[in-house]
Amino acid sequence: MRIGYVCKYVPVEALETMGAHMERIEPDERLVSFDAAESCMHANVCSFSKATFETVLSGNLDGIVLTTCCDSMRRLADALRAQAPDLFIHVLDVPRDTGEAACALYQRRVAELLSAYGKFANATFSEKKLFSQLGGTLCPEEGNCDSSLELDYARLHSEAAQPSFRLAKSNSVSQSFANSNQAADSAAWSEGCEASERSATAAAAAAPRVDNALQPQTHFSPALPNVGIAGARANAEIKRILESHGVNIAFDITCTNANRRFVPQKADTLAHYAHDVLTQLPCARMRDISPRKDFFDRVLPQIDGLVFHTVQFCDMYSYEYSDLKRTSPVPILALETDCTAQSHGQMLTRLEAFLESIGASQKEHLASQKGSPMSKTATFVVGLDSGSTSTNAVVMNEAREIVASVVIKTGAKAGASAERAYREVLERAGITPDQVACTIATGYGRVSIPFADENVTEISCHGRGAHYFNPAVRTILDIGGQDSKAIHVNATGEVTDFAMNDKCAAGTGRFLEMIARSLEISLDELGPAALESKKHLEIASMCSVFAESEVISLIANNEEKPDIAAGVCRAVAGKAYSLMRRVSLEGAYMMTGGVAQNPGVVRAVEELIGEKLFICEDPEIVGATGAALLALEKSE
Repeated sequence: MRIGYVCKYVPVEALETMGAHMERIEPDERLVSFDAAESCMHANVCSFSKATFETVLSGNLDGIVLTTCCDSMRRLADALRAQAPDLFIHVLDVPRDTGEAACALYQRRVAELLSAYGKFANATFSEKKLFSQLGGTLCPEEGNCDSSLELDYARLHSEAAQPSFRLAKSNSVSQSFANSNQAADSAAWSEGCEASERSATAAAAAAPRVDNALQPQTHFSPALPNVGIAGARANAEIKRILESHGVNIAFDITCTNANRRFVPQKADTLAHYAHDVLTQLPCARMRDISPRKDFFDRVLPQIDGLVFHTVQFCDMYSYEYSDLKRTSPVPILALETDCTAQSHGQMLTRLEAFLESIGASQKEHLASQKGSPMSKTATFVVGLDSGSTSTNAVVMNEAREIVASVVIKTGAKAGASAERAYREVLERAGITPDQVACTIATGYGRVSIPFADENVTEISCHGRGAHYFNPAVRTILDIGGQDSKAIHVNATGEVTDFAMNDKCAAGTGRFLEMIARSLEISLDELGPAALESKKHLEIASMCSVFAESEVISLIANNEEKPDIAAGVCRAVAGKAYSLMRRVSLEGAYMMTGGVAQNPGVVRAVEELIGEKLFICEDPEIVGATGAALLALEKSE
């Protein structure tokens, strides 16, 4: 039978001895919505639980083993039992401690799981099989001995009984136990329970708390950039992106990527096994997570960066991330996904920008893949920034001078808009494609520009571009049509940290467009109108839909348009300021993107940071300028 699991504390090997084909569940990468899950689960249940629900119902699994790691897992079990009553749905209650009593308790709960599965699949558990499954070798005499763990199914599933089991030396003893009368059976059950508790306690006392064999597997490459993965439930797509960029994954200690090399013990095999499963490198829900800190202290100095993944609406690892962000000797990327196919673009941009910032991306391979130096005919480079609302292009010469630039609206197809911008900027520069030595694309549409020689994330390009316009800049705020970014750069324009908001329209150009329509003014008029405000109004909601409703209510209350516009600008600035604080506030400050042309937002941001923002003559071409500078580096 195919049984799924989502937690490293599930006794996978024990269930496999009973004929279960255990499969680590990773939500279907083709998922685009949670229609089925949202019809029977609360809206605030985490996206991983919803994605798992969809995957289990749409797959060919016969059941799933969950754990009590959070309330979402319990709600997932409830929903699955209601929608798929014929499947094997079991929630393993995992203790949050790893002491002797906790190990004994966990052993009994594992026995309860094995009992439930045995009843469901008509299978039996054998310690001898578990010993072999874990890599142990039995002599012929031992192989003929039935050292099976007989579970009292009837008593285990009765409401009044406590889950337990007993060790039986042979089939005859097991049969005698099964056929005994109630009094004798109760005494035998109690004796077996006490014996199992004693064996589990002895195993816990005898074994080291975290055996070296159970430490996470690590692999450090001397030739490739080394990146670790931590946090919760990182999917295979993250690894594929990293590996496709020439990165060695040094370790992965997320939820189900545990080292399952358990040491087999002939005596009390299940007790030792249960102890080893429970005392693995702890997850963030455990009471004592000091072994995790010890692990990070040991491995972080050996890697180039750490990807810390979390699931949307899950804060289980937030404290650990905050501590690592404060103390880590290497850069850390906080990556949040929602377990849908739409996460790919967000992951790609963040991961590529992170790799570029630590010198581990394809951008760093430009030096080893340089084309021919600029010839007398090819003396220019082009930077293309393909954004959601505008496509921007810059032509630069060998002297790092901007020869021409264009800003056009992005149409329905990013590739077609990029081609048009490319033709127009060459025409303005008075050059032909033969005179272009290199073209680098950036922005969300960068992967849809086939004629570009390379593509680089807008994070790196904005950093380079900002440094080009003002080398004193250290913190950059970029607010575009569909996202906003805060970027911190060093004295050479290299990105040292960044934070993004691209999951909703709040605080972006689209948000301001929507508000301008509600006020029946143009977007260009919104900022100047805000400067005429005489009354302080607060826009409480930053959700685009709710904020629009709030604005309509203010209009109905006869509030003045300039006052409403100023309130909106302050709301956008507040959201931007929160983003900037995540990368540290260090002057000088620069604002880029189309919203930098909105004087109302600019003034509101300046009031929050207490300094003037540097804004270049055309803030929309900063990313394209950075791309052109990178193209020049490749061609020099």
